[in-house]
Amino acid sequence: MDTGAIAHRQTQRRPWALGLWAILVFGFLYLPIGVLVLMSFNNSRILSLPFQGFTLRWYRTALEDAAMRVALGNSIRVAAVATVLASVFALLAAFAIYRYQFWGKNAFRIALNLPILLPGIVTGVAMLAYFSDLGLPLSLWTVILGHAIFGLPVALGPMLTRLGQFPRSLEEAAYDLGATPVQVFRDVLFPYLRSAVVAGALLAFTLSFDEVVVTIFLTGRDNTLPMEIWGRLRTNITPEIAAIATLILTVSTVLVLLSQQAQRDG
Repeated sequence: MDTGAIAHRQTQRRPWALGLWAILVFGFLYLPIGVLVLMSFNNSRILSLPFQGFTLRWYRTALEDAAMRVALGNSIRVAAVATVLASVFALLAAFAIYRYQFWGKNAFRIALNLPILLPGIVTGVAMLAYFSDLGLPLSLWTVILGHAIFGLPVALGPMLTRLGQFPRSLEEAAYDLGATPVQVFRDVLFPYLRSAVVAGALLAFTLSFDEVVVTIFLTGRDNTLPMEIWGRLRTNITPEIAAIATLILTVSTVLVLLSQQAQRDG
């Protein structure tokens, strides 16, 4: 008797077992995050249960912290510029992969994805060595360049997926009507790609906004928000840190959901 059929029947008889395993796995993964969020609203300076009462004091205290505000501004600026750079280069790379046949095309695609495939510490050390050889002093600009390289494959993915669904007949019709390559890209290809560009940009922004490992190797004197939190965690975990971490989690979740929505709308 087919073992696959037997396993399928056993699974149908015990659907509760799969549900239980799913609950246990998701609980193991997300329970610590849930506890962190809960503690950010706990009216106690000690991050422990039982819950002492609801308060927004730690959010107010964290947002009134001058160093936190500066770090937040740095994170937003770094993520915004890195996202623009990553999106532009990802768009150019996607167009080259879609339009041209050239030697080493598959190797080129793999190389574009290496920054996200390699461990963060390897990527960070490699970028640090490269920037040092170029004589670039560590600053927010090196962080921006590092985040742009790190975010390029994230921005590239939705664009390549979208281009794979592009009906070539639209492009051919535009050329038949006398359109130039620039006009075809501007009036046909890019409007079709717009949702994928937005989705990739949102993912790249999310990745940059909460990136720690690569930033450790590339930052100078100015901290991003994750680096500010990392520095404070060395001494103590406070409710203010839990509040800021909850805000980062919320922003990241919203951006990912918006990215998914943009891809569905496209």
